[in-house]
Amino acid sequence: MNVRRLIPTAALAGSLTLGLVALSALSGCSPSDAADDAGGGKSGGKLAVVASFYPMQYLAEEIGGSHVDVSTLTKPGVEPHDLELGTRQAAQLGEADYILYLKGIQPAVDEAISAAGVKNTVDAASLTTLEKHGAEVGHDHGDEHADGHAGEEHAEEDHAHEGEAGTDPHIWLDPVKYAEVAKGVGASLEKADPDNAAAYRKNTTTVVERLTALDSAFEQGLADTATKTFITTHSAFGYLAERYGLTQESIAGISPESEPSPARIKELRTIAAKDKVGTVFFETLVSDRTAKTVAADSGLKTDVLDPVEGITDKSKGADYVEVMESNLAALEKALGAK
Repeated sequence: MNVRRLIPTAALAGSLTLGLVALSALSGCSPSDAADDAGGGKSGGKLAVVASFYPMQYLAEEIGGSHVDVSTLTKPGVEPHDLELGTRQAAQLGEADYILYLKGIQPAVDEAISAAGVKNTVDAASLTTLEKHGAEVGHDHGDEHADGHAGEEHAEEDHAHEGEAGTDPHIWLDPVKYAEVAKGVGASLEKADPDNAAAYRKNTTTVVERLTALDSAFEQGLADTATKTFITTHSAFGYLAERYGLTQESIAGISPESEPSPARIKELRTIAAKDKVGTVFFETLVSDRTAKTVAADSGLKTDVLDPVEGITDKSKGADYVEVMESNLAALEKALGAK
């Protein structure tokens, strides 16, 4: 991620809090009181749900079905880590019946949600067990990720955010952990809207079955490969790598606008030769410049490995499952699946 574009969250939190207070004063009550007076904030009988970014939006829509009206703070094409919240989005949070977010991914959102004070606020990170994946030099997530080499230690540089106690928040890229989150989301929606609990329960079952099938596809597709190592610009795939016995190597400390350091290029060249790596992966929401620089230097190909942080017309799939299936196909090709 580009550290220069990240937001001073303390200052943002203050401005968002003032915005919420001002909006409350205009209405003569707090945002949550206004929602209660309007029948719990429901629009047309639907639960008003705000999701922080796409992986949360997907679960809210799939599990909520026709009983929820879902809006997202992160619009398609916006890199989630770079999100800036305005007064309108702060008001959107305050008027919600239910908020679903993932703490540690978007510090500005974390602050704004805390200021909103909505009763039914669910942190997806609390619905599964987060893990530490080591340290990455200069990567925006600091020490929350691993490059997959148990014995290697990288020096830590400044980082913009991290999960609880340095844990990796990218849980949605592991279908098993994402299914655990889905179950928790379903249960929390049942509690928030008990009149439609049966529908939420049924939809949760469907989502979990879909994710279980996806997990099986990854397990089978990556069971026998020529190499287990992959190189990616964004160190987001620690859970996926751990789940399926792979090794993730990220181009740490490099923003999309800058060139990789000679030392890291040399290291990656050595890794690529030793582990028979043939592809450098980049993602859809940031520049492919860094990946192409490293690939060209090492004589490697490039391809997309999508962290599924948002769906756009560049995405290789219409939803989470389809994009993850495209990721599996890309990994099978790059790793030489048999």
